[in-house]
Amino acid sequence: MASTLFTNARIVDGTAPERGAPVSVLVEGGTIREVGKVVSAGKAKVVDLGGRTLMPGLIDAHVHVIAGVADLGRNAALPDSLVTVRSLVIMREMLLRGFTTVRDVGGADFGLKVATEEGHFPTPRLVISGKALSQTGGHADFRGRYDDREAVTTRHRLGALGRICDGIDQVRRAAREELKGGADFIKIMANGGCASPTDPIHFLGYSVSELEAIVEEARMAGTYVSAHVYTDEAIRRCVEAGVHSLEHCNLIQPDTAKLAAAKGAVAVPTLVTYDKLASEGGKLGFPPDSVAKVESVRVAGMDSLAIMKTAGLAMAYGSDLLGEMHRHQSEEFVIRGRALPAHEVIGAATHVAAKLLGLEGKIGTVAPGAHADLIVVDGDPLKDLALLTRQGRHMPLIMKGGSFMKRSSLN
Repeated sequence: MASTLFTNARIVDGTAPERGAPVSVLVEGGTIREVGKVVSAGKAKVVDLGGRTLMPGLIDAHVHVIAGVADLGRNAALPDSLVTVRSLVIMREMLLRGFTTVRDVGGADFGLKVATEEGHFPTPRLVISGKALSQTGGHADFRGRYDDREAVTTRHRLGALGRICDGIDQVRRAAREELKGGADFIKIMANGGCASPTDPIHFLGYSVSELEAIVEEARMAGTYVSAHVYTDEAIRRCVEAGVHSLEHCNLIQPDTAKLAAAKGAVAVPTLVTYDKLASEGGKLGFPPDSVAKVESVRVAGMDSLAIMKTAGLAMAYGSDLLGEMHRHQSEEFVIRGRALPAHEVIGAATHVAAKLLGLEGKIGTVAPGAHADLIVVDGDPLKDLALLTRQGRHMPLIMKGGSFMKRSSLN
């Protein structure tokens, strides 16, 4: 069993506004065994970090690893083989940015998850919802106004973000099929969206009875529901129906934020995607009508951070990028840092996201018993969040499960 002892490490994990005093961290196999001021090296290989920052591997709680192109309707028509290879490249690049765990909220299937676990490719840990559930004309229906073909009900392409299901019987069956197929949680489209062609942002997705049926199915399986939501009305009805994970939330208002916090829900803002869709989406194939929708939610995004912070609503880290825009994944740190304290922004990508994923104590922390998912940063990200950007340029070491995914000189 390979062992590594990191010495002179100053931990930043999002729980404190300043770096910790120098400590040593012992890794044995794929697990952190000991953290303390004095740790015996034994037969472990010693890596002196010289006072550099040591962080738990980052967690992105809102990604679509199958989205190799920005036009999601076109992506859904691509062959599975091409989507698979592109997704492995997308995940490798996420890992090299320091994201050792990602939560896919629509698209990735259990086969792709197994491929990441077999360890033949450098990828983050992958938590999946399977296909997102959408009503006809909802955020995962890319057929357009004049396409009257029947919605696909089986053998969904890997590149498809979601699946169409209507009515209580269909949504129950779809949720059960996704859970049977290996989904860790259920994702629903409960509002209109930017990427899809027939659903303005204000559209509400699913009736209350359908929402409650899907939540019940998830609860019976011991998991939760995540919802694509923008408007205050959509967020409130989801919270009242028992939805736990609230994606985006750009138009949330104070009373609804307080209700969500009281119910123990978690928000996952994804501000970077609107910034990049507005500036790059059109030239990268994002449909013109979709680009036009972006402005209706982009400007309100920064205000939503202050509203949710005041309400005490927990916020996990999310990026929600598509196609070539995946390279901007880490810029969410800088955007949020304009409105929130740096340690809270980092906490969104560590302990808050870990709890949302049901992996509290295993990821998002530098503590005994946790997975040895660790990144070393040159400098103090609490003083400069941009150190977490630039494609991992300031991360000389990245470890996942006790194995070095990146190892550069510390000189």
